[in-house]
Amino acid sequence: MIMKRLLTLALFSIALCFAAEAAKPRISVNHVEPLSWWVGMNTELQLLINGDAISECDVEILPAGAGVEVTAIHKADSPNYIFVDVAISDDAKAGDYTLRFTNGKRKYDYTYTIAERCEGSRERESFTTADFVYLIMPDRFANGNPNNDSTDDTVEKADRKNPGRRHGGDLEGMISHLDYIADLGATAIWSTPLLLDDENGASYHGYSCSDYYRIDPRYGSNELFKTYVEECHKKGLKVIMDIVPNHSSTSHWWYNDQPFKDWTHQWDKYTQSNWTFSTNMDFNASKADLYQMESGWFDSSMADMNLDNPYLLRYFQQWAIWWIEYSGLDGFRVDTYPYNEKMPMSEWCAAVMAEYPNFNIVGEVWTSSIPQLAYWQGGNYNKDGFNSHLKSIMDFPLHDAIRAAMTESGDKFDWGKGMTRVYDVVSHDFVYHDLSNMMIMVANHDTDRIADVCEGDARKMKIVTTLLCTMRGMPQMLYGDELMFRSTDRRRGHPTLRVDFPGGWEGDAVNLFDRNEHEGDQKEVFDFTRTLMNWRKSKEVIHTGKTLHFIDRDNTYAYFRYNDTDVVFVYINNSASERTVPWGRYAEISESLSEGRNVITGERVVMDNIKVEPISVLVVEFSR
Repeated sequence: MIMKRLLTLALFSIALCFAAEAAKPRISVNHVEPLSWWVGMNTELQLLINGDAISECDVEILPAGAGVEVTAIHKADSPNYIFVDVAISDDAKAGDYTLRFTNGKRKYDYTYTIAERCEGSRERESFTTADFVYLIMPDRFANGNPNNDSTDDTVEKADRKNPGRRHGGDLEGMISHLDYIADLGATAIWSTPLLLDDENGASYHGYSCSDYYRIDPRYGSNELFKTYVEECHKKGLKVIMDIVPNHSSTSHWWYNDQPFKDWTHQWDKYTQSNWTFSTNMDFNASKADLYQMESGWFDSSMADMNLDNPYLLRYFQQWAIWWIEYSGLDGFRVDTYPYNEKMPMSEWCAAVMAEYPNFNIVGEVWTSSIPQLAYWQGGNYNKDGFNSHLKSIMDFPLHDAIRAAMTESGDKFDWGKGMTRVYDVVSHDFVYHDLSNMMIMVANHDTDRIADVCEGDARKMKIVTTLLCTMRGMPQMLYGDELMFRSTDRRRGHPTLRVDFPGGWEGDAVNLFDRNEHEGDQKEVFDFTRTLMNWRKSKEVIHTGKTLHFIDRDNTYAYFRYNDTDVVFVYINNSASERTVPWGRYAEISESLSEGRNVITGERVVMDNIKVEPISVLVVEFSR
């Protein structure tokens, strides 16, 4: 009898065990990021793994003993995440490995690829002063595949009639017009973000990322982006990716179930950034103001990321490195750079540069203050000892000066106005650590069209193009500025500035990708721009030469770019009167010169009584 009872109890216990095991949920893995990795990387791999109750699982990598193994598993605040440290030995073989998740008797296998690095990947060259960067907004450039204008798995649908909605431009459209960009004289392309932005409205700009590892399907796919980079390289074009670590979209898959409570900055009520990033270097700034600047949200749909969380920081470091290695990138442009926590971003930059020593990263530091801008360039001497490790910065003070000068094209001298604005900015070059790593521009996707600022005056457009092509730093031009694109209605803000490129859509009345269809001022400005940009490509004196400039009080600006073998003379006449070049005033450098070549016309130039028409330029190259 006793034995029978014991047997019954044993069977009952076994049944309970089976019932308990059966009650356990099936193991699910929704996300593993980074999507893959490589043998021979300096950066240690940490996988973010998301799945229902995944924290209850053990993880191993098979086959065992192949040089790829789990070294640590870190749980998060949410039970649906784990962070797994993976060691990859130098002699590990490239191939597919198995991530095995185990919970009791339940197992789930996930295939993870460890690939070979491309030869020379670590030593890849990035964009430099030898490059001219062409900025594209993909949605507004060209529609190569109308079938992906709207997709089933994205919220916003295409509506080309609405300037604030998607218009259908995509990667295929960009690929189909690479010849146009290369022929213009550009050597690098920066496109606004291509990663998934799944907001309900105005998602076309891409600055509210919903998935850091997925190209927006309305642009194409990860594989197509890789093809785009390859095709750019075939044309001699480098590729700069626009990234946004400061904020993610509230439509991101992790937003409603974040790994840690401090993954994003949370407030009792919606709190926007005060946008006063001077608090970063202001000795007198309150902690409250600094915190709101760094931790306040950029917009109600843009959750502010907390880079003080070490797991998030590591996530972003690996994410950046993954895109470089996967697609063959040549550089990054980082949006809203100073709004991130500055010390973690310094670590982020250092991590990317440690993996790719020759890589270049340019940060958007939108300020008119020259000392504040200089603070953010890596290697700069800062009184607080801060080093951003950020290689390049965008020269907004010069941007502002040139644009303002174009509204002051007259004879009346007013110190601080007209071309003296440009002189004054350049006179402060002593504050920067590395002038070669200044990105100079007169417009971008966030500003009024430069042709609007110049009031459609082709003469002024030639002045700004000349400045871009001959001044120190790395020039960047917004798509269409070479053709004097204007806003459809600048009073309505950003959407009407970001105009479609005529000819990029089937049925367009004109195709401005075709030089034969250029007319009038548009043709004149395009040809002028094309001549200067292509001339600049081979001019080491422009890429790395020194600058000598002169103070003038007649709304002109004269400067020389020079090295041991070459001299380029640039004379900007922004006045309403004809001017005679005062060679005697430039004797300290001009007396060693005799005759040169007019870069625009190709004509021989004798240093004599040269007159320059109102609102025009003279560019002369000399050999020493």
